[in-house]
Amino acid sequence: MIPPANNQIKAATSTDLPLNGNLGTLTTGTGNPVLSNQTSQTAGYYGPVLVQDFHLNDKLARFDRERIPERVVHAKGAGAHGYFEVTKDISHLTCAKFLSAVGKRTPIFTRFSTVGGESGSADTARDPRGFAVKFYTEEGNWDMVGNNTPIFFIRDPIKFPDFIHTQKRDPRTHLKNADMQWDFWSHVPEALHQVMILFTNRGTPDGFRHMHGYSSHTLKLVSADGSFHYVKWHFRTDQGIKNLTAKQAAELSGTNPDYATQDLFEAIERGDFPSWTVSIQIFTEKEAMKLKYNPFDVTKVVSQKEFPLHEVGRMVLDRNPENYFAEVEQAAFSPSHMVPGIAPSPDRMLQGRLFSYPDAHRYRLGGNYLQLPINSPRDPVRYQQRDGPMCFGNNGGRLPNYEPNSYGGPQEDPNTREIEAKSAVEGYIGRHTYKLTDEDFDQPRALYRLLSAKEQQDLVDNMAGSIAQAKPVFQRSILPHLKRIDSEFGSRVEAYLKEHKSGL
Repeated sequence: MIPPANNQIKAATSTDLPLNGNLGTLTTGTGNPVLSNQTSQTAGYYGPVLVQDFHLNDKLARFDRERIPERVVHAKGAGAHGYFEVTKDISHLTCAKFLSAVGKRTPIFTRFSTVGGESGSADTARDPRGFAVKFYTEEGNWDMVGNNTPIFFIRDPIKFPDFIHTQKRDPRTHLKNADMQWDFWSHVPEALHQVMILFTNRGTPDGFRHMHGYSSHTLKLVSADGSFHYVKWHFRTDQGIKNLTAKQAAELSGTNPDYATQDLFEAIERGDFPSWTVSIQIFTEKEAMKLKYNPFDVTKVVSQKEFPLHEVGRMVLDRNPENYFAEVEQAAFSPSHMVPGIAPSPDRMLQGRLFSYPDAHRYRLGGNYLQLPINSPRDPVRYQQRDGPMCFGNNGGRLPNYEPNSYGGPQEDPNTREIEAKSAVEGYIGRHTYKLTDEDFDQPRALYRLLSAKEQQDLVDNMAGSIAQAKPVFQRSILPHLKRIDSEFGSRVEAYLKEHKSGL
């Protein structure tokens, strides 16, 4: 029996399109009827093809341009439509209208992805998973752009290109290179908290439906009076956490590299709609300043014992895309897409992403990427921005393309709560470097000791197996950091390397 995901044309025609139905006359891109889509114009039966054949030239030229640049990160992914429903009242914390009342529903589009691989890479790679949700609210779009882990590898955006380069391909061999990864991590040991999560079995989740999602960054909720609270968003899967072992993930990468994409598509097609319970951690500015760990350092978690989860709502995915390219490949998420009542924190990585994400979209999709249907807000867009490649609609018509003006048109709204009314910011301009301290090893140590004996063994085997692929000099450089996390942990990794004759 052919799995449904491998039989999408049949599934689509059986539910949406009648076989041999009349869908109208085939046309060119300019709407002209096509005489023949089987044969090019030629000078006689044996003659050359004619340059005057517009249908041929247009078809080939359009085909040559079908591919747009793939995402530098998060290239491989799957997505689905659905809704977010408020289940608990937090209207006292934020003036965001989509969070204003219990029972209120907001349409969403969610994209899941791997991070480091290309668009043809395996869904089951050991890699963090992107977890991005676009909320189409009545005040514009809010994009919650996170991962399936509550933390990240680095805490300053200036290191992001370097980090991603280590996860990509060697500039000479064009092969993945364990030397690059472990060399970098030995110089940036604050990354080891995330690296440890990556090398547990949570680094190979069983599809997209069985994993949590996190904002990772601290954000703000801002109320109508301008007061604010810091929050961290958590999307906890209602399907339960399920992970793959390293062996299972490796097998699936060969037999079904699109495993997670297929699993999500088929679940929604059969009416088994995946859902997530959405919660937040809440703390005040005063509480943030008293925390042991910097709440704006994305390599650290904020303790749920100290700041427990408060339920906000439920996310449900109930509709597959009709066209993957139009809805998934062209979907553009950015943490800078915010609505009134939600605001950024001083998290350095977040601040870097506020610029970098929309900049990447303008390169990949063009300056008018927000006009694409999947990215366009449901409420009317009114502004004086004009022109550019692929401008949709009437481009503002005859209305002035400048402001202020004497002709009326869209006006500023002084009641919009863009940011908090008052938040202290002070200090001298400079490059204030994070210093590596013992505190950077506290949470990785706690994570290791929280794992069961079986989970610890999987972590050791998975991580040591990767380290063994690096040169001995890089094996030696990472081991002191692992022992600093936990001497037993580091010693077990070292014993594995020696036992497997990795050259250590």
